[in-house]
Amino acid sequence: MKIHILQHVAFEGPANILNWAQMKGHNVESTLFYEPGWFMPATDSMDMLVVMGGPMGVHEEGAYPWMAIEKSFIKDCIAAGCKVVGICLGAQLAAEALGARVYPNKQKEIGWFPIHKTSVAHPVFFDMNPSQPVFHWHSDTFDLPAGALHLATSDACVNQAFMWNEQVFGLQFHMEMSSEHIETLLENSFQDKQSEYVQSDTAIRDGYPQGENLPPLMDSVLTRFVT
Repeated sequence: MKIHILQHVAFEGPANILNWAQMKGHNVESTLFYEPGWFMPATDSMDMLVVMGGPMGVHEEGAYPWMAIEKSFIKDCIAAGCKVVGICLGAQLAAEALGARVYPNKQKEIGWFPIHKTSVAHPVFFDMNPSQPVFHWHSDTFDLPAGALHLATSDACVNQAFMWNEQVFGLQFHMEMSSEHIETLLENSFQDKQSEYVQSDTAIRDGYPQGENLPPLMDSVLTRFVT
């Protein structure tokens, strides 16, 4: 496969998504919006688009001039039949591209909290536990796009994962990060005041053992999505 990755900040990279792609022998290129000279490829030059996370919101086109271009590009990729995976901010951008609303969630969700599979038994989550600890770092959420399947929820955020037309897969949470990737995120992010769904840096680091099974789970999810 030819995979293109849209990356918004240096400290939220593809992590284990890139490891999976390289292990499978896929060709990977990236657009790095935080570096000069970024480019947008032709939509017919890829089989799958991966849209990563970032601290910005989907409505901040004024602060991030590339965002309007990115939004149009995501819509074009969907119209062209390209598979799309959105992670965190990427899931919000994918949902908006499909006509759904993106807005502040009632709770910020930062740290290790379980997601719960819904009654939709989609094969992409076949290897996931009914309640699976994953890593979160978000304050916004999205409505489900029209016709999308609701795949996962959490106590703090109703819409954690969706599948649209077996083509667009949105994950509000992070399965792609191992402890070294989360360390980079912690070093580059302002930590919110601790609350029920916002953990301290210490609690996040104490939770690293919960993430040891996430890389193989990310592999399973992506493999099932593309086959």
